[in-house]
Amino acid sequence: MNITVIGAGYVGLVTGACFAELGNHVTCVDVNEHKIANLNQGILPIYEPGLEPMVISNMNEGRLKFVTSMSDVSNKSEVIFIAVGTPSDIDGSADIKYVLEAARNIGAHINDYCVVVDKSTVPVGMADQVSDVISQALKQRNIAIKFDVVSNPEFLREGAAIEDFMRPDRVIIGLESNNAKSIMLDLYLPILRSPERIYFMNVKDAEMTKYAANAMLATRISFMNEMSVLCERMGVDIENVRIGIGSDSRIGNAFLYPGCGYGGSCFPKDVRALMKMAEQHDVEPVILHAVEQRNFDQKKVLPAKIAHAFGEDLTGLTFAVWGLSFKPGTDDMREASSLVLIEDLINRGARVQAYDPAAMQVARNIMPDEWFTSGKLTLTEHQYDALKEVNALVLVTEWKPFCYPDIAAMKNLMRQHIIFDGRNQYDPKPIRAAGFEYYGIGRGELPEKNSARKVDAVAV
Repeated sequence: MNITVIGAGYVGLVTGACFAELGNHVTCVDVNEHKIANLNQGILPIYEPGLEPMVISNMNEGRLKFVTSMSDVSNKSEVIFIAVGTPSDIDGSADIKYVLEAARNIGAHINDYCVVVDKSTVPVGMADQVSDVISQALKQRNIAIKFDVVSNPEFLREGAAIEDFMRPDRVIIGLESNNAKSIMLDLYLPILRSPERIYFMNVKDAEMTKYAANAMLATRISFMNEMSVLCERMGVDIENVRIGIGSDSRIGNAFLYPGCGYGGSCFPKDVRALMKMAEQHDVEPVILHAVEQRNFDQKKVLPAKIAHAFGEDLTGLTFAVWGLSFKPGTDDMREASSLVLIEDLINRGARVQAYDPAAMQVARNIMPDEWFTSGKLTLTEHQYDALKEVNALVLVTEWKPFCYPDIAAMKNLMRQHIIFDGRNQYDPKPIRAAGFEYYGIGRGELPEKNSARKVDAVAV
């Protein structure tokens, strides 16, 4: 097929590259001229494992192109995906202006029947608005062209997006047209081979499914985080509790891992948008409010543990931070727990030495220049460089290179042998047996208040 994807961000780029990999001819349109110029040179705006070689190979084969305007799309498109951002607005609702602008562009340029697919995460009822905007643009052109608007929400995990796209556990498609259904089947059957896992439903049902799915996953995480706080106060190890309840087939293991809070581009904004939709329809989103509050509080858990151990004033202390992105496998730092932690440490007078396998340039772009110029924050070239003469290591993102660290090297490099594990990545017993103080999330033990800990740290 000939496919156009409007938006060359995370969702649009993955969607375009994967459909091109399947043999389709794909044109990605994005108004950001710098981004498109880089893409045409094989320079991607995001880090996603396996995406760069896929983009480059399909460009070389002539199946994937990048342009800055719909007028530059040379082939007649049978399917046009809208994959632009829908960030949180001031009131928490989804900002839909980019979606509406994409719809206006579609109406201004299409000349034959096509299926317009909302791939962006959009509020319930957005397909109707997109249809109205396209119809208005066609009316201004004094032409009548049939089109269908479909909702096809994405369920891509950052760090595993290509696998999720090429081997999805389900595809959700909301539509009201048999013609559109036939085209969408043709589009997705090469991926799924059989239609059993393609779920067709009404457009609004599909739009709501995306929000409900993300809200459910965020709720599971927040529930476990709340349990971890309770476990810690009661001397219970949350990891054993997690294994115990996860073995129940009615519950399962997915998204039951406690930590220092979730972030990224999906869960925070989608929970807020769903809350706003509920309020607009006179429904009090009690559970969603609790989910958001728990996540807000959870991002303060690591700073609180550090303050409990070293005192409120951290002047003269240096902390290593392993992991800046909100999760492994991506350079995305949107609403990452590392941002809350590092700001808290610096505000308390500490210095921070941080390392991340993918997000270093993103960190340089979004963190205050004053932190770097003043020496309050240093981004190191290697994970072990971050440990030099630090009073403690704080693990925030569970990247694979951090899983089995060189304990002997850590002991030699660190001033004090203390680990705050924000993802419960390490087994406390061998870590403590190696001579480290270890504090995880909900592992049944709080750091002892120790005034000598800070005195010793300054004296060393």
